[in-house]
Amino acid sequence: MKNGKRNYKAELAWEHEKKPNRVKDRAARNSARSALGLKVGDPRHADHKVPLTNGGSKSLANIHAIMGAANLKKEAARKKKAAKK
Repeated sequence: MKNGKRNYKAELAWEHEKKPNRVKDRAARNSARSALGLKVGDPRHADHKVPLTNGGSKSLANIHAIMGAANLKKEAARKKKAAKK
């Protein structure tokens, strides 16, 4: 970041090169939000019941809307568990 401005093109290029799955996962999260009809500013998050990282599907049956705080807590617990392994 230079002068307080993000270089989105550089970030996307880095993701494509270093973390190709992250690009696909972000697209899946965006389509999940769209499928649930969540708008910008909505306090709810689209949550995959079975996370994509654990082999969950992108289908509508695997997503639901939950409050953002609960979703972030769930994700932190998943990452903590993964770090212990």
